[in-house]
Amino acid sequence: MKFSVKKLTTLAMLAAIAYVLMVFIRIPLMPAAPFLSYDAKDVFFVIAGFLFGPLESLIVIILVCFLEMITVSSTGIWGFVMNAIASICFVLPAALIYRKKKTLPFAVVGLASGVICMTASMMLWNLLIVPIYMPDTSRADVLVALPVIFLPFNLIKASINMALTLIIYKPISTILHKSGILEERKSASEENTEEKKSHKFSPLAIIIGVVLLAICLAVIFFVLR
Repeated sequence: MKFSVKKLTTLAMLAAIAYVLMVFIRIPLMPAAPFLSYDAKDVFFVIAGFLFGPLESLIVIILVCFLEMITVSSTGIWGFVMNAIASICFVLPAALIYRKKKTLPFAVVGLASGVICMTASMMLWNLLIVPIYMPDTSRADVLVALPVIFLPFNLIKASINMALTLIIYKPISTILHKSGILEERKSASEENTEEKKSHKFSPLAIIIGVVLLAICLAVIFFVLR
């Protein structure tokens, strides 16, 4: 894992965007649990993983979650642990699978795996950790809330992040490559082939992302409200 100036600059930019989104855009999804809010930082963690790999995305995750802990979070180290675990469980499966073959099907499978992994793992970690930093909440209370609050929240949150990633990843990747911010790794002929593929990849990915986002919004407004 080598870090060039361009690579460090890009990772820092993605981390900064993720942090700003986390600070300024927090959207409550469920009236029954106003303390659970959506933010889009995981989208830019995944983009870091898709562009550079799982280890680089892990660095960005830890950095942003640490900054969140020391600046805006009220849950301290336990909030940091929960945020980091949730993001890692969503991002790493997606980055690992997409690294095998950088095509739309692998991106969709990877992101879907991340949705499942994050949702399942948060069921366990909410049960274990929430009673620690919320002393008024017993483990029995959390157990009751798992299927009606934590399960739908994490499933919807991860699905929205999957949809947004599919919508914006290829346009961002194309801009970064064409602007020279990302280092070129292919020959001219390979780059032309990749560019042709990207034009086919992007519209279909956007369509899938928009459909998935519409489904998530419909569930939020007509089922969870």
